[in-house]
Amino acid sequence: QVQLAESGGGSVQAGGSLRLSCAASGHISSPYCMGWFRQIPGKDREGVATIGSDGTTTYADSVKGRFTISQDKAKNTLYLQMNSLKPDDTATYYCAVDGVLSHYCYTMRPTFDYWGQGTQVTVSS
Repeated sequence: QVQLAESGGGSVQAGGSLRLSCAASGHISSPYCMGWFRQIPGKDREGVATIGSDGTTTYADSVKGRFTISQDKAKNTLYLQMNSLKPDDTATYYCAVDGVLSHYCYTMRPTFDYWGQGTQVTVSS
């Protein structure tokens, strides 16, 4: 069983930066996919960025060039560095882990095995 705990959310002005962290407890063995998703009320959860156990990263078009996903395997922690934030980035952000490395990692389909509770990011104009 894997448990995920996000942190680092908050309120910033447009153009600002935040770094989200996701601490994972429990053993995550390769192959796997880890990712960040976001959701606003009334809309479907959407993929933001994923990283596979093979090191491949995938980003949503809306965040390319602004967000960077990374992981510290020694600390079992996933990060999302978010720069040049926009009001449209306002959402609850979720960390997720999938116990397989499939095309869903690259298409960012939100069918992952394990999910965190989410952390709120609010960007004001």
